[in-house]
Amino acid sequence: MFGLYVTHPQVRIDANVPVPKWGLSEVGAARARKAAESDWARRLTRIVSSEETKAIETAEILAAASGISVEIVHGMHENDRSATGFLPPPQFEEAANWFFAHPEESFRGWERAVDAQARIVAAVTAVLATHDTAAPIAFVGHGGVGTLLKCHLAGRPIARDRDQPAGGGNLYAFGLADLGLTCDWTPIEDWRG
Repeated sequence: MFGLYVTHPQVRIDANVPVPKWGLSEVGAARARKAAESDWARRLTRIVSSEETKAIETAEILAAASGISVEIVHGMHENDRSATGFLPPPQFEEAANWFFAHPEESFRGWERAVDAQARIVAAVTAVLATHDTAAPIAFVGHGGVGTLLKCHLAGRPIARDRDQPAGGGNLYAFGLADLGLTCDWTPIEDWRG
């Protein structure tokens, strides 16, 4: 059976609001609703979300499709970038490139990639340790830590070229029996299972 890692789609960027509190934009919410119409969303038996607003909003939209509740798991949040605060998109992309290229170092006080990877792997592993491998599950979170988890599942080094396309709202699938990747990043409204 399948497991999914789903990233929240587009958000309302507001430099005056802490990034973890950003919600989905109208475009992002519409994309999540479109994904919720998919057969895969109706098949989910469990949805586990980061505690950040944009992830919870995405998870709740998906959960409505199958009538299940959302579980919030501490430790699934995006890499901690609070040391720099909001960075405009061009500067953020440069910082993200550095973050992935130097996984054992901190970018101006950011959580190191190796630490964020250990955290997301531990959170997902703990959930899966008690999960029925015959029951479809989705983890809803963020692109950075989602990529770090994907690198781990694939047995590959941390690298930005394994990141999702810009904009968010993508997923990858993995088998619950062997945790092997079964599809690469795909837009959430396009995946067919």
